[in-house]
Order: sequence, then C-alpha cells, then structure tokens
Amino acid sequence: MKISVIGCGYLGAVHAAAMASLGHEVVGVDVDEDKVSALKSGRPPFFEPGLSELLVKGRERGSLDFTTDVSQVVDSRVHFVCVGTPQKPGEFAADVTYVDAAVDSLLEHMTSTSVVVGKSTVPVGTAERLAAVLADTGASLMWNPEFLREGHAVEDTLHPNRLVYGVAPGESGHAATAVLDEVYATMLDDETPRMVTDFATAELVKTAANSFLATKISFINAMAELCEASGADVTQLADAIGMDDRIGRKFLNAGLGFGGGCLPKDIRAFMARAGELGADQAVAFLKEIDSINMRRRVRMVDITRDILAGSFIGKKITVLGAAFKPDSDDVRDSPALSVARLIATQGGVVTVTDPQAIDNASRSFPELNYVRDTSAALAGADAVLLLTEWREYRDLDPIATASLVADRILVDGRNVLDPVQWRGAGWTYRALGRP
Repeated sequence: MKISVIGCGYLGAVHAAAMASLGHEVVGVDVDEDKVSALKSGRPPFFEPGLSELLVKGRERGSLDFTTDVSQVVDSRVHFVCVGTPQKPGEFAADVTYVDAAVDSLLEHMTSTSVVVGKSTVPVGTAERLAAVLADTGASLMWNPEFLREGHAVEDTLHPNRLVYGVAPGESGHAATAVLDEVYATMLDDETPRMVTDFATAELVKTAANSFLATKISFINAMAELCEASGADVTQLADAIGMDDRIGRKFLNAGLGFGGGCLPKDIRAFMARAGELGADQAVAFLKEIDSINMRRRVRMVDITRDILAGSFIGKKITVLGAAFKPDSDDVRDSPALSVARLIATQGGVVTVTDPQAIDNASRSFPELNYVRDTSAALAGADAVLLLTEWREYRDLDPIATASLVADRILVDGRNVLDPVQWRGAGWTYRALGRP
C-alpha cells in the first residue's frame, strides 16, 4: 500500500521507516529541509537504536522517501499524522496547532477512499473536530495512538503489544478499519491484540496509560521519602510489594523520577483537558504526582550538598548522564540536567557527560560544562552523581573509578549500583530512599 507520514520527528521517522520495512511504499513529509535531507541519507536527526539501519534499507529498496512537498502524498491511500503536540507556553494544555496544520495540508489531496490516521497524542475531542474538517472531502479519519518507548521505538512499532483503532460509527468506520488492518497485516498475523473503539476512548488510551505509569513511578518515589525519614530501604520495599501480581515490579524503581517529552507534558495536558470538560476533580491527584516527581530533583541536590558539608562552592561535581533516560539523546525535561543546573546555580563546578546527548544538552543548557569521555569527566571530581542509568555507568568499576576522582563520593540517583561493592571500595555511597 502507498502510505504518507506527515511529520518526520521522532514518531514520524520511526513510523515511516517501520512501515517501509513491512513492504509498504512510504513517503515522509516534513517542513524541515535539514531533517528531510538527513533522513534521505539514512541519518536520523536523533539517536534511536536500529533506526538508521531501517532508513538505509528502505532507501536502498526504493520503498522509502522523504520530502518537503506535501503534494507528493497524492497517490497515497493512508496518511499518518505524526506531528508533535508540545505543552503550550505558560500553560498545561497541549498545543494542537501542528496537528491542525497537518490535516489542513492534506485536504486538497483527499478522495473518498483516503484514510487519515492520527497517531499524535491529542486532547480528547480532537478527532471528532478533525473528522468534521475532513467531512467534505469524503475521506475517513481514524485515531491510532502510539505507545513508543524511546530507546525501543523500532521494536515497539514493528512488534506492538496492542493496536488501538478509534473510528467513526457506521460503515465508514468499518471500511477504515479494514484498510488499517491491511497496513498492519504482519502484526495482526503475529496475533497482536487489536481493539476498535470510538474516537474519545482511543484518544484517552495514551494519556491514561502515561498517567498511570507516572502515578506508579511517583508512588514509589513517595515511598522513598518515607524510607529516608524512617531508615527503611525503598529498593527492598519495591521488591516486596512488586511480588504481588496485582501490583507488579515494573515501574517501581525509585530514584530521580521521570522526564522526557511524553510523561510530564501528557499528564499536564490530561489535567488541562479534564478541567475544560468540568472533570478536573477526577484527575486532581495528578498534580501531586507531578509535584512528587519534581521534588526528587531537589532532594538529589540536598543530599549531595549535605555530604559536601553544606556547600557546593568550589566543588567539582561530575554528572553521569544528560538524557532523560538511557538509549536516547532526548534532553527534554531531563531530571539529570535539572539537577546539574541547580547545583551550578549554587556555586558548584558541574561537568556533564553522556554517550549520546551532549550535543542536545549543550544547545539547551550552554552554561554547563560538557565532556564526552567518561574518564576525563571523572578526573578530579569531588562528587559523582549517576543520573542517567546508561549501561556503561552501571558497569563502572569502583576501584578503577576511585583512581580518577579527588574524593570518593557517589550519589546514585537511579538506584542501579551495588552499595556493598562501592562502599567496600572506600566510597561514600548514597541513593534516594536507601539508608
């Protein structure tokens, strides 16, 4: 099938490359000429394991192209809308300007057999409004939310744990469902669960899922606060309650909290939209979830300052990690960089290192010092903070690392290191929620 993907950022580039790998003929459209040029050459403008290989293979087969000319979608049967919905400046609400613009750009190219499939995360009610915009063209609209994890996006696209279709009632919905089933035939043959719902339910699935995950993370971080006050160990607590299969162990890793371009802005947009619908009390708890998450960053700074006798002034602090999570170069709302900036404002001499995110971090926070080589970044450090749990940081040898630093002080913001091993090598080891 001929497919277009409107918006070639993180979601769109991955989706376009994945659909081409399934045998479809795909054209990706974006207004950014530099991004289009990079994708054409097989160089994604962001780090995502496995994506470059998919881009190169798609280009070599002739099944994948990228352009800034939206008229190139004219022969496509299905049009995926994959543009961003950032948080509005000064507000919690999501900005759907790019979604509206993407649909408007398609209008003159629609026919009665065209299917527009929204994948962007939008406030509930958006799909119904856009369906009315498309009504005069005869094209069908569906909403097919994405559930990608950065660092695993290629796998999550090609082998999703579920497919959700939000469709209009009646024959148009049935016809559109059949078309999307054809697009996803490989996944359906692999018995991927498929759920067909109304527009509103499909729109809510993504934001509800992210809100639940954020709640689980902030719950265990709230327990970490209690553990610190009582002398308990939050890691053992998480292991114990995670054995209950009604709770489960996933997303019960206490530490610095969540960041990135999805969870923070999605739960805030969820609250904003609930308020517009008069249901703000139903999700009022999410405000505290957000507050707990942000408090972890301040707590990380407080613990480190206490170890350093109450002052950062003149102290060299090495921060391991800039990305909001490992296997990504995304620094949006990065807890690691928030901590680094807070320490720098209190007089610390902060050096940040990261395997992939240095370029993005230095553009966003040029006031910090950046060193690409881990050993060079550790040299002469008065304290080391592990804030993004990249494998290379988890595998650091405490004895070898001790030979590089000025003082053996390590604060593990992700609870991923072995306290016994590090303390045995002479380090002062601290972690959030652990004695």
